[in-house]
Amino acid sequence: MQAKQFASPPLGGGGLSKRIIPCLDVKDGRTVKGVNFVDLRDAGDPVELAAQYAQQGADELVFLDITATHERRKTMIEMVKSVARQLNIPFTIGGGITEITDADALLNAGADKISINSAAVRNPKLIEDLAKTFGVQFVVLAVDTKHVNGKNMVHLNGGRLITEQETENWIKQAENLGAGEILLTSMDHDGTKAGFDCELLGKINQMINIPIIASGGAGSMEHFTEVFQKANVDAALAASVFHYGEILIPDLKQELKRNHIPVRI
Repeated sequence: MQAKQFASPPLGGGGLSKRIIPCLDVKDGRTVKGVNFVDLRDAGDPVELAAQYAQQGADELVFLDITATHERRKTMIEMVKSVARQLNIPFTIGGGITEITDADALLNAGADKISINSAAVRNPKLIEDLAKTFGVQFVVLAVDTKHVNGKNMVHLNGGRLITEQETENWIKQAENLGAGEILLTSMDHDGTKAGFDCELLGKINQMINIPIIASGGAGSMEHFTEVFQKANVDAALAASVFHYGEILIPDLKQELKRNHIPVRI
């Protein structure tokens, strides 16, 4: 089955519209949010939140079943079907995707893209297989990175497990294998509301030719302006500031527009 046809994501910065993407971390059918990947608290029903964000003008949505890999469960197909009935914008699903049949099931349920993380590190050929089967634009590689002993290191299983992979090397390898987009989450910044890791994001954006989504650290509208201006990322993703109404997407887009950042209003 082929992915639904939406406009291709913008490549490598440039003058195309920047995307604002709410992220819904899902655990046991509820949206949750924590700080530095721990201390999770409830943030609402994912299907209801998805509908609200679509109405507010979100460009895309990302759903991550944050315990699927850790608990060896598959992503909740019924939730995906419910979300697909509510949305007219693209959405990405991640969590527990380890083979082609998992991705095919999510496509059939209505997802537009899938996000892979731990399974891709353990089996890099999965990226290549997914890209060949469904198309490069379907494959989002999520990378959870943390600064350890002076290096940026890839972490797995919702940040629970450090690997020997340096983040920069892994992302370049994934691009070569067929990843269509990178969702890069700084674990050091995640949930802190202290701003995105613009230095790392900018460095990686210079290395690759596929879109990069910034994740981890959004706390104010200024942080979004900063990450687009300093790192020239293609999209910025956030969770709690949207879930708890601290930033409204229409207000954010007007602020970005005032700062000469191209967005879809």
